[in-house]
Amino acid sequence: MRTIRLHIPDDFELSEHDLCMILASKLYEDGKLTAGQAAAMVGVSKRTFIELLGKYGVSIFGTSIEDLNSDIANA
Repeated sequence: MRTIRLHIPDDFELSEHDLCMILASKLYEDGKLTAGQAAAMVGVSKRTFIELLGKYGVSIFGTSIEDLNSDIANA
């Protein structure tokens, strides 16, 4: 896994975990990472990552009704 360095203002009041979750959840939402890859990026289990997504405004379901209906049909 690659490491990057960010310069964050001292008065920025988000934890490192929150910053990682924001980035990982956005990459997951955009389809750039799988849930497993995003979870590994944050350092949590896949289940924990999925459970936390709602806190960061990300749904585990597709954004369209067609995707949701397809998931239901294939369940």
